[in-house]
Amino acid sequence: MTQHNSQAAALRLSVLLGGAGILHFVTPQFFDLQVPRALPGKARTYTQVSGIAELAVATTLAIPRTRRVGGALAAALFVAVFPANIDLARRYVGNPKTSPAVKAALIARLPLQIPLVTEALKARRDAP
Repeated sequence: MTQHNSQAAALRLSVLLGGAGILHFVTPQFFDLQVPRALPGKARTYTQVSGIAELAVATTLAIPRTRRVGGALAAALFVAVFPANIDLARRYVGNPKTSPAVKAALIARLPLQIPLVTEALKARRDAP
């Protein structure tokens, strides 16, 4: 991967994470529903902390000087949220009230973590 391509990947991930981080504060109810029920404390706290984390990682990816750290943090973040994605899919796929389209989207979302992690690691590896 050329440095230009890795820079583009880092910026794409930065936009994705930045947008998601903002949405955690604009529509927190949506993200509260995604917090695994087994976690202690309030779902809103997890929503806010994960939103802050996504904004922080987005910032580190956007700045060339911190991109190497940002790529590692992004990969770790994508791995860290994966169990919550599995829990969400498990809860809604097993619910007869969930539409087939939503069930399909929740299942299809799971393998998408792989390219997110690999892009983050590429951004880290090829950072200036």
